[in-house]
Amino acid sequence: MASKLFSPKRFSILLILLPLLISTLQLSFADSSDPTVTASPETICKSTQDPSYCKSVLPNRNASVFDYGRSVILKSLLQARKFSNTVDTYLQRRSSLSVTTVRALEDCQLLAGLNVDCLQASYETVNKTSVALPSSEVDDVQTMLSAVLTNQQTCLDGVETTASDSSIKNGLPGQLLNDTKLHGVCLALFSKGWVPIKKISSQPKRKHPKRRKLLQTSDEEAVTVYDIVVVSKDGSGHFTDITSAITAAPNNLNASDGYFLIYVTADVYEENVSIPKGKRYLLMIGDGINQTIITGSRSVDDGYTTFNSATFAVVAPGFVAVNITFRNTAGAIKHQAVALRSGADMSTFYSCSFEGYQDTLYTHSFRQFYRECDIYGTVDFIFGNAAVVLQNCNIYPRLPLSGQFNSITAQGRTDPNQNTGTSIQNATIKAADDLAASGGTSTQTYLGRPWKQYSTTVFMQSFMDSLINPAGWHEWSGTFALSTLYYAEYNNTGPGSDTTNRVTWDGYHVIDANDAASFTVSTFLQADVWLPQTGVPYTDGLI
Repeated sequence: MASKLFSPKRFSILLILLPLLISTLQLSFADSSDPTVTASPETICKSTQDPSYCKSVLPNRNASVFDYGRSVILKSLLQARKFSNTVDTYLQRRSSLSVTTVRALEDCQLLAGLNVDCLQASYETVNKTSVALPSSEVDDVQTMLSAVLTNQQTCLDGVETTASDSSIKNGLPGQLLNDTKLHGVCLALFSKGWVPIKKISSQPKRKHPKRRKLLQTSDEEAVTVYDIVVVSKDGSGHFTDITSAITAAPNNLNASDGYFLIYVTADVYEENVSIPKGKRYLLMIGDGINQTIITGSRSVDDGYTTFNSATFAVVAPGFVAVNITFRNTAGAIKHQAVALRSGADMSTFYSCSFEGYQDTLYTHSFRQFYRECDIYGTVDFIFGNAAVVLQNCNIYPRLPLSGQFNSITAQGRTDPNQNTGTSIQNATIKAADDLAASGGTSTQTYLGRPWKQYSTTVFMQSFMDSLINPAGWHEWSGTFALSTLYYAEYNNTGPGSDTTNRVTWDGYHVIDANDAASFTVSTFLQADVWLPQTGVPYTDGLI
């Protein structure tokens, strides 16, 4: 498939495009108050988690929540730049630091740079107008500010658990925690001033074909492609490895430019692949599950952070993967070992497989969608703090180490104002072959456990086989997060779906259709704005 690199063209690919729905301006606010009315810092800060701290970072004068919000976002941006410089300074003396400390700092360096980008974009958005924003921009800013907090937490987790140099381990967490409080005020004030009340209405079911050939002939089904390159280990394509193809992709494509398509032919690619933020709108297509395989074996036990143990990692917006297996072969004995990590906004995975044991699929941050994928693992094997919907997927708990139990999810929401959570819709949950062969009698499998304080997970319209423990959910540690989490089930089927003997935590709910609609593709991900251009099929509402 020869092609001249970087020449715009159109290809008909993947499935059907759905109509692009234009978001409308919404002017109803969560506290039903006028956000343009001036008030004192003390009054504005009452709705935040730490009113005293909030008051200390706001201007000492009466202002509107819009004015306060702009002020504190700018302050957060300046502080994020300082933190990024601090990490850079530490890394300048990497030769005197341990390998594990350097790896943790490199995570923080990447995450700090992303935070500067998010806060810069957020400030530019809120600073351009003194009135309400269109709902699409509100969603974008709330997503970015949510991701900033997630990035802070990830950096902190890595430093605390992996770094071995005392100067870093004792010095950096304090700055991270202080900055996190400031970023939390940003999100709280933005939510108070800009985020509209969610108005849930009944959503029509949209039917789509389950699988079709990748290349179509109708112009009505065309997806814009900027260029195509081929990866083939036998030398018949443009590149013999995936990383080289990513390096060749143009930087900073926009959605209107089309996708840079990387076709990866059937083979096993032993690579740790990382797609940086500038390689936007890549479309990577393989020859099918268990045909095109990307594999690695990094793990926490071998000195990596969970974050950088990933076989395949992406932070560039607009990424799409189709017909690929992502695998981490470290094995259960190596504990945390990620097959795929996505911190890419509006990322999409269709007909892919994710194979590992503990921490297989790291849905780290931003908005993500998975359709007709297979996910294998044991402990916390779908985890992270993205706003993510997994639709029509197969979930296969595997046989864990002796003494371990399986937990399908471990959602990591740390702040009540984040717009994050894991929604699993129309999934099939069955034991993987190794667990099924063991009889499953000594292995308990749960739907999830709360990794962080406001852990949010919903299972709806899914089939649960008998491997699911009747309690459904498992605690993380004692009573941690049991009253602040949000775990819900709606209209599931199968022998494991009976909620009669489920946990009785304050945060657990059996919900109705109206509540479940909040976690659908259209509402939870605002996906009608960005999914149609991928050509990937989806159901926008309840089934």
